[in-house]
Amino acid sequence: MHIAEGFLPPLHAAAWTAVSAPFVVHGVRRITQITREHPDSKLLLAGVGAYSFVLSAIKLPSVTGSSSHPTGTGEGAVIFKPPVMAALGTIVLIFQALLLAHGGLTTLGANVFSMAIVGPWVAYGTYRLLGRAPFSLAVFFAVALADLATYVVTATQLAMAFPDAQSGFFGAWSRFLGLFALTQIPLAIVEGLIGVLLMNALRSWAGPQLQGLGFGKGRRDVFDDEPAESDAPASSDDTLTTPAGGAR
Repeated sequence: MHIAEGFLPPLHAAAWTAVSAPFVVHGVRRITQITREHPDSKLLLAGVGAYSFVLSAIKLPSVTGSSSHPTGTGEGAVIFKPPVMAALGTIVLIFQALLLAHGGLTTLGANVFSMAIVGPWVAYGTYRLLGRAPFSLAVFFAVALADLATYVVTATQLAMAFPDAQSGFFGAWSRFLGLFALTQIPLAIVEGLIGVLLMNALRSWAGPQLQGLGFGKGRRDVFDDEPAESDAPASSDDTLTTPAGGAR
């Protein structure tokens, strides 16, 4: 859903950059704080960024001036929370614009807002709302809805920039949504399934790092680290006594 270089009117491009900038600045501060408090999370941070770069670089032609692709931001938002993904997503989009001609620098603010801000917040909100659902189900919907939210925002940005001559904004918006849906809905489902596999693998591979970040707190089905009943210390009520009152 990257909007191509030079495709948006200058005023729209500048406005989206201004809206996105505070989120990115806050994200950089959060990354600095996390790496200072949890130095062992640096590799996980780099992996989340690399995952988003690779996944969102897989593009399929879609609406003129844009493309359809997975985003790879939902998983990072669930682990590190959305502010971190605003910064990481911006880095991803800059490298893709410079190295792959995917997106652009003039449209960076718009692409950051859709993929690195709205998508991660939808993922995190969905994951939290589904706190009582099975872990894999919560991750699937978080990742899939983050992808779909990104495409809805991109369609909105394009409709605002290019309203239909007869039906205006809503006519253009419905048209862009319909065209994106052909590729984006299947991609969202696939990305949700991949996200479940990835998060389940990370629970095994990076369990201590995830727990150090507070991931899974409040959920009983993320890490199987509850002490068994047989391992619990015996209470004073369990002490056997003799009829005379002495301990046996």
